[in-house]
Amino acid sequence: MKRISLFLIVCLSLFVNNLYGQDQKREFRGAWIQCVNGQFQGLGTARMQATLTQQLDELQRCGVNAIIFQVRAECDALYESKFEPWSRFLTGEQGVAPTPYWDPLQWMIEQCHQRGMELHAWINPYRAKTKGTTRLAQNHVVIKNPASVFPYDGLYILNPGQPENRAYIYKVVDDIVSRYDIDGLHIDDYFYPYPAAGQKIPDDREFALYSNGIKQRGDWRRYNVNLFIKELSEVIHQRKPWVKFGVSPFGIYRNKKSDPTLGSETNGLQNYDDLYADVLLWVNNGWVDYCVPQLYWEIGHKAADYKTLINWWNRYAAARPLYIGEDVERTVKNADPQRPQQHQMDAKYQLHRQLPAVKGTVLWYAKAVCDNPGNYATQLKQNYWRYPALQPLMPFIDAKAPKAPKKVMPVWTEDGYILFWTAPKAKAWGDEAARYVVYRFTKGEKVNLNDPSKIVTITTNTFYKLPYNDGTLRYTYIVTALDRMSNESKPAKKNIKL
Repeated sequence: MKRISLFLIVCLSLFVNNLYGQDQKREFRGAWIQCVNGQFQGLGTARMQATLTQQLDELQRCGVNAIIFQVRAECDALYESKFEPWSRFLTGEQGVAPTPYWDPLQWMIEQCHQRGMELHAWINPYRAKTKGTTRLAQNHVVIKNPASVFPYDGLYILNPGQPENRAYIYKVVDDIVSRYDIDGLHIDDYFYPYPAAGQKIPDDREFALYSNGIKQRGDWRRYNVNLFIKELSEVIHQRKPWVKFGVSPFGIYRNKKSDPTLGSETNGLQNYDDLYADVLLWVNNGWVDYCVPQLYWEIGHKAADYKTLINWWNRYAAARPLYIGEDVERTVKNADPQRPQQHQMDAKYQLHRQLPAVKGTVLWYAKAVCDNPGNYATQLKQNYWRYPALQPLMPFIDAKAPKAPKKVMPVWTEDGYILFWTAPKAKAWGDEAARYVVYRFTKGEKVNLNDPSKIVTITTNTFYKLPYNDGTLRYTYIVTALDRMSNESKPAKKNIKL
């Protein structure tokens, strides 16, 4: 009886470890880097690059494999644009180019790819002016075409009811996608503006002109946003099929009191009713490639309980990869209701691992991670994201793996003992190797490519410097190729003495 009990305890322990502590080989591990908070304004080129380098290095140590970088906050640009002015969040004055000159988006792409990270360009599609902006450049859309926007609570908004505004945003996005080697195009939760007391959206003219027989104003506004999402997805994928289109909506779709069938047990602002964003339609119709609901609340929040919402999104938004938007600071400021002596990070990550549709996390925001409140970054390094992770698969874009790397061979060079290989042949974009994964196994150890602890690097290079010691220990190195959608090739194997 004691032996059986001991056996059951061991099995239970293994089950719990697998459930909560098992490392994920495929997981989106993102972080938002925003400009709109002014963290880069007036820094100048050298200091901004140094700040970003410091953040990227720390995020890489934390296991982050994707950066979502804000490049268009108010119909402006943190990149070289022929359509919109340089952002004041970069130089301090809208329309003024950075000095010394540089292109932050291009620089970030290069820096992220060197670190094995994806770079997703983040735009705010409709917002044309934030509350703090007092001067607009002469080539800004509000100055060039004032009828295209409406004022609302200190903002200017590109009117979603005007077809020409959709076309304008498509032109801006197509320019970004065509000229930059981005991995994703990302939009956040700003569709129709967040409701403000005493404010009315002035779209009577557009409703009269473009209602298309839709009787209810709310249905018509949702139609405008739905059409925008569908067509924007088509613009992106027609230009580059591999660029992932992601959306990060507000964390509540609808409350149950508004929709007894699909609503969540919450009581807050709603995507569907207040922002006119039918996020489930976009996910279930495949118009977006991934969805990142902003679940910034804590477990136990009275109006928007985190646990309730993550379970809701897991249930209803599984048709596309689901990543969870996490507020780092709020997570560590609130105690775990079940374990009041500690904050909520562990409880939240346990929920991530339990829910099958949840394929990753995006951290709000990068600087907060780097500041390490509540040892959040330390826990990522030592526990949750200790080992590298590949991106989740997206077979609806491409499911075919590239061929294996060729000519895997260790060579002595003046820089040391280097493992070289060559890229596999490719006939189309889906066959091309974009990155490589290098695994290492000790002599006699079973080769298991599902074990991320055996990954020594994920790299864009076709070489890896070996940690040579005295040549007495034997290792098996495996190199695989990843295409742009992270489909993994068959292994190429080499036994090496180190």
